[in-house]
Amino acid sequence: MKHSGLYLIALLLAGPASGADAVAVGLFSQGNLDGWQTEKFDGVTQYRLTEDNGIKYLLAVSRDAASGLYREMEVDLERTPILQWSWKVENRIDSPDEHSKAGDDYPARIYVVFSGGLAFWRTRAINYVWSSTQEAGSTWPNAYTANARMIAVRGVDAPLHTWLSESRDVRADYRRLFGEPPGVVAAIALMTDTDNTGQEARAWYGDIRFVSAK
Repeated sequence: MKHSGLYLIALLLAGPASGADAVAVGLFSQGNLDGWQTEKFDGVTQYRLTEDNGIKYLLAVSRDAASGLYREMEVDLERTPILQWSWKVENRIDSPDEHSKAGDDYPARIYVVFSGGLAFWRTRAINYVWSSTQEAGSTWPNAYTANARMIAVRGVDAPLHTWLSESRDVRADYRRLFGEPPGVVAAIALMTDTDNTGQEARAWYGDIRFVSAK
């Protein structure tokens, strides 16, 4: 991604969470894109609702492009710290150096953005990515800013053309990556981007929600 700005969208964000035990972020299976907005960086990734085996999902197609969808919402991680979603990737990106700006492309990624409040320079983000080169579980700094960290939820050996379900303890991930308790979650974003490598990628995203740790 040629711009580091997506994680900054939280600077002025505000919005209520919905319920103590589950917070719906993306209800793609219901054909619902309410609350989602576009952030364009370089070219336009195409996002549209589609069906797979009779179930609706969000399809993302990137051809030498980087744009994302984001939703402004406030989530209380003390009540609902677990982020759940499903995704499927058609292809990996060929040999990017994901630690560099030139290789900061991913067939699929989900951002969790934390507000810095009035201290806007403390706005931070976790990038949960489907890596083309790293092992699952790997972490590294974002190539553009020290305020964002990358986690390879799926890595180089992940199966393609296969729906995979994910569950991440965002509160624990933040403590591990930044060494302190998280601030308020202010936005969720997703992006399929290939602008740095000039390649193509296709991915599908299922419903996204936060739930309690139970």
